[in-house]
Amino acid sequence: MSDEVRLVVIINTQPGRGSDQLAAFEKLAPLVRAEQGCIQYDIHPVVGNSDSFVLIEKWASKEALDAHDLAPHMLEAAKHNPTFRAGPATVLFLESA
Repeated sequence: MSDEVRLVVIINTQPGRGSDQLAAFEKLAPLVRAEQGCIQYDIHPVVGNSDSFVLIEKWASKEALDAHDLAPHMLEAAKHNPTFRAGPATVLFLESA
């Protein structure tokens, strides 16, 4: 059994603010991908809705994900995200098949 943690994060921005989400991700992604235990951190726009995104994350362990949530760049992003997001992201934890 793997200790890996997989999650899907559904993000919706305020109307017309999808470009702000992409810009924030482009700034944040290299920092997150450099974190210990980060295996995957990719965002995908939803076809036909430029204000909706799906973030795919994979972490080596729950501990790595917990450390990620407390990283200074993530705490700063959490302060900035409400300026363009329509509400809190929906986080879905996936079971291994």
